[in-house]
Amino acid sequence: MRVDLSRRLVPDELWELTSPLLPRSTPRPQGGGTAPVDERAVFAAVVYVLMSGCAWRYLADSFGVSPATAHRRFTARTEVGLWRRLHRAVLDELGARGEVD
Repeated sequence: MRVDLSRRLVPDELWELTSPLLPRSTPRPQGGGTAPVDERAVFAAVVYVLMSGCAWRYLADSFGVSPATAHRRFTARTEVGLWRRLHRAVLDELGARGEVD
């Protein structure tokens, strides 16, 4: 179910635009830090919350991401300007197709 939900909320075309824009996690030499998580599942969870208005704490387990992780990644990505860059990338893609007037 998790894969189907992620693919519905974040189609392959959107994911291809998004994934290169995501900040990369680097392993810490002393260990610890952010646990590896399926980035597409995190992004789908964030998209779901933003589109539905669902409170972060009520994010369904079916996303495979904890509400705290989804919110933390949303905040971090907001701070690095991901949403502005993603908006620009989508507009550029649509413009290249002639779908923006």
